[in-house]
Amino acid sequence: MLQNIKISDVANLPSRFGKFKVQAFKQGHKEHLAILREPFGDTPVVRVHSECLTGDALGSLKCDCGDQLAYALNMIEKEGGMVIYLRQEGRNIGLLNKINAYALQDKGFDTVAANHQLGFAADERTYEMVQFILAHYGIKKIRLLTNNPQKINAIEGVEIVERLPIVIDPNEHNENYLQVKKEQMGHLI
Repeated sequence: MLQNIKISDVANLPSRFGKFKVQAFKQGHKEHLAILREPFGDTPVVRVHSECLTGDALGSLKCDCGDQLAYALNMIEKEGGMVIYLRQEGRNIGLLNKINAYALQDKGFDTVAANHQLGFAADERTYEMVQFILAHYGIKKIRLLTNNPQKINAIEGVEIVERLPIVIDPNEHNENYLQVKKEQMGHLI
């Protein structure tokens, strides 16, 4: 079990998506967020979202991350639930390596091959913090908003009652990226 986790107070977070509450969880040097819309009900909608500065904040069209986050926040604002925002930039290879992977993609490598070229697995993320955050809120059952079967298999300590798909229209810049996620990483797109 995770130890030495520091937890912030809960604060209001009004946003363009609606009115949320937010709480931070500090694990070592990483600070994760729970973005909440209450009431949850017995089986809240939960999106486990890994940080993507380029997609989430800069609106990159190379991926679908920003669109997935917006989709999740819109849904959770209506239905209640939470986004668990994990600080795992670039599938947990960090921002510098992610930008190096982008440069390799510009040279023709796909997202998986670029990570391998840099000495990383296709996906380096872990999900222990998800179990900690859900336990903190006393959540035992969830409806998981994801296309990634790895998340379904990796999240422990709660019952995943239902997988809710995230449907995002591809664009000319991320069509190949989405195809690789589907064909090589098994995403349910």
